[in-house]
Formats: sequence, C-alpha cells, structure tokens
Amino acid sequence: MGVEIERKFLVEGSAWRTLGEATLLRQGYLNADPARTVRVRIEGAEGILTIKSKNVGASRGEWEYPIPLLDAEELLDTLCERPLVEKYRRRIAHAGFTWEVDEFLGENAGLIVAEIELPSEDTAFDKPDWIGQEVTGEKRYYNSSLIRFPYAQWTTP
Repeated sequence: MGVEIERKFLVEGSAWRTLGEATLLRQGYLNADPARTVRVRIEGAEGILTIKSKNVGASRGEWEYPIPLLDAEELLDTLCERPLVEKYRRRIAHAGFTWEVDEFLGENAGLIVAEIELPSEDTAFDKPDWIGQEVTGEKRYYNSSLIRFPYAQWTTP
C-alpha cells in the first residue's frame, strides 16, 4: 500500500503565478465517500485512476494506476459525479520539496490551494512567502467535497 502524507495551505498573492508551468487537470469521483474515494483524472494526455483511504491526520492510503486516456474520458463523461473538478496545477520546487499549486475553475473558481507531500508527518519544511493559512484536514477543502459544496457556495473562505 502506498501512503500519502500531505499538508494543504491557502495561497496568498500572485508571485507563484510566475513559477512552474500550468497544466489543466480534469477529475471526477466514482465514489466520494470520505472513508474511501475513487477518482478518475486526466492530466495532460494521461488518464489516472486513484483510490484513497480515509485521512488520519495528514496521512492516508493511496493507490494510483495509469488508465487509457479514452477510458478516463468516458468515465468522466458518463459515470463521475457532477460537477467535475477542473483546475490548473503548477508544480513548484522550493527548498528540496515540490509544491503543487491548484487554481480551481468553474464552480470552484477563486479557490487556490497549495499542497506539499512529505516523507513523514513530522518532517520540517520551509514555506515559500506565498503560502498562507494551513487547511490540512479541513474537509471542505478536499477535492471530493468540492463536488457537493463548491467554493462558489461558501459564505466565508
């Protein structure tokens, strides 16, 4: 089993926009139950199927498999819950780690978060100056939550 240890933060300012190349991601959920999510994603020209277990702190089980692009497109178009999550992702290297900055589109436009994957929950890391408030573990920021309660419906960020 793979384990994902990830921390999530809000993004401040716009300095991050000049770092890293933006790639469009489209993803949908076959199952968005917090105890187990099953996600289909298209990133560039690649299809990916991901299964994740429930979060325990900043950690959770994760299994990820490449799938044919045509299968991913069909699953997104016919079986995934609506709305799909669409976003631009930038991967930005900083102080020995890679930050993934997601700028959401559609019903989640205006939401920008950054995630960092760590080798252990207690790993120290340096934050770029555009990193804001930590939102790790806040369920409304989970991509799987954004299909049921999109950012456009939030009254306070």
